[in-house]
Amino acid sequence: MNRELGLLNLICILVAVAFLALAIYSVFAAGDFFTTDNLFIITVSLVMALVFAINPLLYLKSEGRLPVPFMKKSVAAAPNSEWGQIKSSAPPLLDAKGRAVPPDVRAIVARLGQSQAKDV
Repeated sequence: MNRELGLLNLICILVAVAFLALAIYSVFAAGDFFTTDNLFIITVSLVMALVFAINPLLYLKSEGRLPVPFMKKSVAAAPNSEWGQIKSSAPPLLDAKGRAVPPDVRAIVARLGQSQAKDV
């Protein structure tokens, strides 16, 4: 799966570079820059380059290989956690049917457990 993803990203990058080259060629090869046809070809080429470049860029960002400027780091995730979720050391609180209890109910149960411990 990793090889196919790498090949897909390589093809996307090559196509994006080709569209950028087409836009640059259109700028330098045209005699008059501000014609409707020339501006249309440049705009379409740049949009298509963006469409093909977004997938590899998002992949690099998800892998942590692409630093995003002006973005603060969030809470550091556990190294082996999937999707950047932090794993809790406490077991999850489950209801009678085995479903996870929402955080507000978990907070109420925690407060009730503390008051019972103080009374004893």
